[in-house]
Amino acid sequence: MLCWGKAKDGQLGIGVERDPMFEPRNCNVFTGRGLKEIVCGGQHSVFLLHDGSVYTCGSNSCGQLGHNKPGITPEFVGALDTQKITLVSCGQAHSLAVNEQGQVFAWGAGEEGQLGLGTTETAVRIPRLIKRLCDHRIAQVMCGNQHCIALSKDGQLFTWGQNTSGQLGLGKGEPSKLFPQPLKSLAGIPLAKITAGGDHSFALSLSGAVFGWGKNKAGQLGLNDIQDRAVPCHIKFLRSQKVVHISCGEEHTAALTKDGGLFTFGDGSWGQLGHGSTANELLPRRVLELMGTEVSQITCGRHHTLAFAPSSGGVYAFGCNSHGQLGTGVLSADKSPYPLKTSFLSGSIHGTDSKKYSVTKITCGGDHSFLLYSNDQNSEYPEDFRVINISNAISPINYERLNSWRLKMMCNKDSGVTNDINIQLSSTACWNASFLDQSDDAHFSTNPKIPGIDLNSVRMFFATLSTPAFSALLEQATKSFESVLIPQLPRSPPDVEAMRIYLILSEYPALQDSKNYIRLTIPLAMAILRLDTNPSKVLDNWWCFVDDSVFTRMVDMYKSIVVFLLRGGKTLLVPVSYENHFVATLRLLEKLHKVNLKAQHVEYNHFYIPDITSMVDIQEDYLKWFLSKAQIKVESPSPSQTDFPSVNLCAYPFLLNAQAKTTMLQTDAELQMQVPA
Repeated sequence: MLCWGKAKDGQLGIGVERDPMFEPRNCNVFTGRGLKEIVCGGQHSVFLLHDGSVYTCGSNSCGQLGHNKPGITPEFVGALDTQKITLVSCGQAHSLAVNEQGQVFAWGAGEEGQLGLGTTETAVRIPRLIKRLCDHRIAQVMCGNQHCIALSKDGQLFTWGQNTSGQLGLGKGEPSKLFPQPLKSLAGIPLAKITAGGDHSFALSLSGAVFGWGKNKAGQLGLNDIQDRAVPCHIKFLRSQKVVHISCGEEHTAALTKDGGLFTFGDGSWGQLGHGSTANELLPRRVLELMGTEVSQITCGRHHTLAFAPSSGGVYAFGCNSHGQLGTGVLSADKSPYPLKTSFLSGSIHGTDSKKYSVTKITCGGDHSFLLYSNDQNSEYPEDFRVINISNAISPINYERLNSWRLKMMCNKDSGVTNDINIQLSSTACWNASFLDQSDDAHFSTNPKIPGIDLNSVRMFFATLSTPAFSALLEQATKSFESVLIPQLPRSPPDVEAMRIYLILSEYPALQDSKNYIRLTIPLAMAILRLDTNPSKVLDNWWCFVDDSVFTRMVDMYKSIVVFLLRGGKTLLVPVSYENHFVATLRLLEKLHKVNLKAQHVEYNHFYIPDITSMVDIQEDYLKWFLSKAQIKVESPSPSQTDFPSVNLCAYPFLLNAQAKTTMLQTDAELQMQVPA
């Protein structure tokens, strides 16, 4: 590896250097030992090896190294000896590590609660388990200066630590938190990545929606103002850019797009935005100097930024250079991307040999930087930050997962396994992360008219789940939908990506089985009808654009429920519940009918309930409806009655065939004659 920048506290791992190291220097500590990742804190560094062992060096003023040895070279964190660590992250003076099971360990400065241990100890010198997260498999963790953010495998977000600028995203006036808190305002969105800056935070969805919150003094949230945000805000400007990775500095942010474009925003006072000036940018702005260059890695230090271009193998640096952190060989700051000073690409590193070397990964933090490289003999492809690392991601539900679950259930009757499967089957975020429309990256265009999922894939997946081999899993899914997923569907989903679940669930074959009408199919209708106006319109839009066959299946399914309820459903439900279920079914059909007027998926008579006149006395039904309408004009009904008035099929005339409509009109004519003018 190469290192450069501030070395005063030993954070580069090559001893204490009073003078800045403004040119990359080789560090052979981990040569041949399988170095996987380096993360940088304010004045310390953490090294993760492929075997899961952790080493640290640098300042240990608050115990952030996790050991009591001198921090001038990387030392093994013995307290994590029994753990296989897969992820590490650093804050200003604290550190986090995640093991194979998704458990999180914390150590270092804790005065703001940033360790999540429930204490405000100034120095925790030995890694401790964050017990409050033990019920969740954590897939990603990120540290800000004094706050943390974690993403679980089932798509839940947690934040803890300092909240002076709203960086926890929990709402206005919330104090700092000593324990991890669920951040529910992004629930259901399939998140790909999380990241944290000094006092601001970001979450990025699988389809490129960017949400930011916390400190915004320099415009680091990209919202075109300088107001702090106490809750996650959608950065609309980036929605169409296909953002796939975000990195944050103290008060600036860099966003990488799928095609290798780089946007920066926030504090520009050191030139860390790369726009050739020291102005702040309140909106994301493309780094023009790198326009023709495809970038695949970006990383931000406190006040500097590094970018890697795979085509040339070049590393570009810009921003503050007072400690040599740009590695350009000079101490002056650079306001535009400047090539890193290295001779290793063309041949050797400091003339030690003549092999060719290539960059595998760049990383920086605080005022120091590192670069991992490999040689010809040990050639590793450069890491591409634009590609999602499956092991650190939310778990999509697919064939592979289905087979793995089936095998686990066959080999292991342990309740822990079933519980793990249930958590994912009950997770709206996991379902919303699945079946993405990959053709021409269509899912990046998810909007109120495009759901971004491939419904054919959904159907094929559910067809597989319905085969005898997966019967136990099908039963599990049905239970999860009934007891957790459907009851928890919100009135107001936080983003269109959180709404895919409504299309996915409507393809679930078990909904069409009459024994599930009361358990699943009608509760789904109720959840849809609960939606606020805007999300409800989004669903209407999506229904306009689905295949005719998808729409027809939904209409037929809810028509069957009307017949089911008329023929014998009363015996299954108490009267109030019967009425509620019946009205929900009728209102959903009414919603579908309105969509059909616009989309013309089926002929108008497709909504007719067959044999309706043999099941309902239309004359009596119309009379009741007529009287209830007359009564409504006289007295205002209670709210519960307006939500679910007594059931009258005549209020839904689009369901009535010609014979029923004739009876209705005749009854109306007779009534009109009896009503005084």
